[in-house]
Amino acid sequence: MSRTTTRQTAAPATTPRGRGPVVAALMLGMALAALDGTVVSTAVPQIVGDLGGLSVFSWLFSGYLLAVTVTLPVYGKLSDTFGRKPVLIAGTILFLVGSLLCAAAWNMGSLIAFRVVQGLGGGALQGTIQTIAADLYPLKERPKIQAKLSSVWATASVAGPAAGGLLAGYADWRWIFLINLPVGLVALWLIARYLVEPDRKAAKESPAEGRRKVSVDWAGALAIFATGTLLLTALVQGGVAWPWLSAPSLGLFGGAVALAGATVLIERRAAEPIIPGWIWRRRTISAVNLAMAALGLLMVAPTVFLPTYAQAVLGLGPIAAGFVLSAMTLSWPISAAFSNRVYNRVGFRLTAVIGITLALLVLLAFPFLPFPGEPWQPALLMLLLGGALGLFQLPLIVGVQSTVPYEERGTTTASVLFCRQVGQSVGAALFGAIANGVLASRLGADTDLDSLAHALDQADDTLRHAVDAAVDYVYLGAAGAAALALLALLTLAPRRFPVLKQED
Repeated sequence: MSRTTTRQTAAPATTPRGRGPVVAALMLGMALAALDGTVVSTAVPQIVGDLGGLSVFSWLFSGYLLAVTVTLPVYGKLSDTFGRKPVLIAGTILFLVGSLLCAAAWNMGSLIAFRVVQGLGGGALQGTIQTIAADLYPLKERPKIQAKLSSVWATASVAGPAAGGLLAGYADWRWIFLINLPVGLVALWLIARYLVEPDRKAAKESPAEGRRKVSVDWAGALAIFATGTLLLTALVQGGVAWPWLSAPSLGLFGGAVALAGATVLIERRAAEPIIPGWIWRRRTISAVNLAMAALGLLMVAPTVFLPTYAQAVLGLGPIAAGFVLSAMTLSWPISAAFSNRVYNRVGFRLTAVIGITLALLVLLAFPFLPFPGEPWQPALLMLLLGGALGLFQLPLIVGVQSTVPYEERGTTTASVLFCRQVGQSVGAALFGAIANGVLASRLGADTDLDSLAHALDQADDTLRHAVDAAVDYVYLGAAGAAALALLALLTLAPRRFPVLKQED
């Protein structure tokens, strides 16, 4: 399965008896992070009707995504420096404070600002939960907890929009945020009560390192935050708030490039850099990071464009369109749960290669669906895609976490999630431009998906054919992203991941 190295990693201090409550806390925390990305979507009409701000409401999502993405590397390094428990507790508290503030928002500007506060806590939830899951279980048992977390994420992705619509329609949109408080408080109590981490001094390689004063690269953290903010703002708003070749877009991209150069210089000089150089010098980690960035890129096709396809081309309502997508979220965690039976036999890399190859074939098959077709046809493809991606993602996450010791696992996990989030942002911008270009060529120069969103339930044949063609091109682009992931694994990743002795 893997090439074993002699360096050992610290064993988890939480006893097997205490794992159950900690796992419950991790699943609750994962549910908070996953739901908050989707639950707001169906409540937008009520929120805008109450607070106004229709022209900027998209920042309810963009602001949260920005904050989560740019803080992932920072929290990863902090969890390696100070431990997972204090970082997760602080992040959960920040998330809950942001939720409470969102519920008290008085206008759209304040709600967007408080969503950013939520996102600052959400970055800690996403990265640290995945790291603790790897800390709790040895390699052979790790797929169980990862499959549980995948199930929570999949369920939240499907249930989020429905829950948001119910709360906004039958209660008040502010309950979307208030409901986080009891769930988060239970998770906090379980973590504080049952999570026990290993002795960090004992995990050091030498007494000299144990006595070394801990330093935090705050300059690097600020530089990474600023760079990520400019880059993601350019990607999210380009082609929406302003044209791609306009002064705002060029200025943001230029500023991001300049800040990226400054970040590299700062990180090279830092004693304990937020993004250390070994992240990219180690073949296994760099290959997994690139492959996960490609995963974020290709996931935009089903999650963003398939519901539009289901409504405009198949004529389904919003809820039925969500069920077409839910087929993927059903097969993904099941496939992930059984992936260990594959990678225990053939290794992490080959299992991921099999998964992404199958995903590539499924994505290439989508443009060949008949027009208009039946709902079961894309649902079947999404079922197959979820199964393929379960074989792809989980072996890479488990594998790369098993190649680093305890004191590097937070940074490594955060880098993987960061690359996936950046890939998702790039994919939204890239595939949005592709879809809008196809629609404009078929329907008129000023036509795009946003302008058609309110007419999907009354689409005529011309519009249906145009949306069908646009989504077909998006899926071809997603297939290209899958091919890039396959190339990264075949050319960069070692045949056998260098698993540490205690992880074997």
